[in-house]
Amino acid sequence: MSQIPSSWLIVNERSGSSGAESIRNLEDLLDQHEMRCDRVLRLPDDDLPDAATLDAAGVEQLVLHTGDGTANAALHALAGWAGEILVLPGGTMNLLSGRLHGEGATREEIVARVARGASRPVRISVVRSEVGDAFAGFLAGPGATWANVREAMRDVDIARIAQEAGEAVAETTGGARVRLMQPQCGRESGYPLIELTPSARGLQVDAYCADDLAGYVQQGWALLRRQFREGPHERLGLFDEISIANVDGEPIKVLLDGEPKTLGSTARIQIAQFEADLLATDHGF
Repeated sequence: MSQIPSSWLIVNERSGSSGAESIRNLEDLLDQHEMRCDRVLRLPDDDLPDAATLDAAGVEQLVLHTGDGTANAALHALAGWAGEILVLPGGTMNLLSGRLHGEGATREEIVARVARGASRPVRISVVRSEVGDAFAGFLAGPGATWANVREAMRDVDIARIAQEAGEAVAETTGGARVRLMQPQCGRESGYPLIELTPSARGLQVDAYCADDLAGYVQQGWALLRRQFREGPHERLGLFDEISIANVDGEPIKVLLDGEPKTLGSTARIQIAQFEADLLATDHGF
């Protein structure tokens, strides 16, 4: 690569942290550190680029200033790309940025590290399923419906927040549970929510296991803040591959980096390595 690579910047203008002033400040920040981006793609008006588009334009580095959900969509289109991807915290949830740069690292800190050479390209582990990869976290079970509450909170829709919260509690307490089918461990009756976290050691599997309404509400609040382990849970282990099943044979509701998807009644999930280089500035990626 050249000393100053050709770069594009992707921002999500729908995110509260990516308004016009914030984007201008980010462009100024990149300029100050000789990391100027040749083009800014503004979502949702512009389309996400794929590897062929970036290669045709001679782009060597892509900067993502988005939340986890948008980053997930962008990265899926870039599997196999030969350039480098810098993920900055630019959304309501930034777990992937925290994984690469350390929890709480600001965009100013991250850009300064990259500019002084304190970064390296890495091929991170991901949770791989038939509906896509999760780079920060994968949630399965009826408790995944709490994502609807988070969307209402982002839109500051009070009436919808109340409605979605009531529906999420009902779904979490009464919805068909999910269990580990292979390996056989944990509760045979299943769980309202199972979380899979990618790591260099494998899939870390944690299961939500509240026994009363207060526990369900506690867990829901933890989910809204993407702090799953603050709610009642049990660790089931580290695995390279698992199979999960809905105990009632229904489709499994899942969240990939906060975005809702649906699996079949059974699903095979494994740890995998993402096929493109992300820049990391922290040893804990």
